[in-house]
Amino acid sequence: MKKVERINLIMRYINNRARFTISEIMQEFTISRSTAIRDIREIEAMGMPLVSEVGRDGGYFVMHNSVLPEVRFSDDEVKALFIAFMATRNQQLPYLKSRQSIVEKLLGLISESQQDDLIFLNQILLFEGTNPHNPDLLDLSDLPHPIVETLFQMLLIDRYLLLIFQEENVTKSSPVYLLHLYHEKSQWLIEGYDFKEEAKRIFHVDHIIDIQPCPIEKRISEQAITKKLSDQTEAFNLVLDLGPKAIAQFKKYHPLNVSLSYTNPYQTTAVLKAFINVDKPEEVAKLTSWLLFLGEDLTVREMPEKILGSLQERVRLYCP
Repeated sequence: MKKVERINLIMRYINNRARFTISEIMQEFTISRSTAIRDIREIEAMGMPLVSEVGRDGGYFVMHNSVLPEVRFSDDEVKALFIAFMATRNQQLPYLKSRQSIVEKLLGLISESQQDDLIFLNQILLFEGTNPHNPDLLDLSDLPHPIVETLFQMLLIDRYLLLIFQEENVTKSSPVYLLHLYHEKSQWLIEGYDFKEEAKRIFHVDHIIDIQPCPIEKRISEQAITKKLSDQTEAFNLVLDLGPKAIAQFKKYHPLNVSLSYTNPYQTTAVLKAFINVDKPEEVAKLTSWLLFLGEDLTVREMPEKILGSLQERVRLYCP
């Protein structure tokens, strides 16, 4: 690790602790005592207000109510931040107007040579949805649904919401406790506990026309919601292990209101669990087509007999 990177890491480490010792720095960063002492002295020289404690068990602490020195980014950290901003183009993220100002401030913090590197990366890197003739021109798809930013602002205050939405050309409302907000297949989705139905439910943000605080009388505690969800856990009758190719197909299209549970840090294997109502022939046919769409890179742990029979029949038609 380069010295500049180590100094920055040590500064963050000690700034997040009320007290630290030289031994802790040595152990955390795998450095010698002399190196640790030199680094601490250099950090003090940069302006970090450290106070030493005398004695056998003495150490250091950061003086309260003091201004800390500016955070400095390494070359790799600057590139990681910049590429992350580039990769979020056309992702329908909220606070879109703030993204350009953040980039401008980031450029103002770095050296000219670092700026040259970022300009070069901006010229050669194109991500999905970028206009190759004018990479700085945002597609219309980059604009999020206008309710998304409102939703973020309200969530920072309260997770109990009253959602007003359009469903089959009818305006409806549901008081909910938001469990998760996620972005999938270019759509924002809300997973929440619906107080009317007393069950977990998925809402498409695109269908929402207004969001208000949930009335107090309709609320129940978070502990009560957790218990109700635990009691209502549905028995899964479809359990699949997906490999990387099947995961890629799942991300392209899936008719189920379920999310994958990844089983490794690289998200190359996952488990899909769902409950399928096999009493509806149209649902069985739809699911059969989708399972064939996923391809061969999956393993079936559990599957209803009707779905299995439908798959076998479809395979016989394709391969007489």
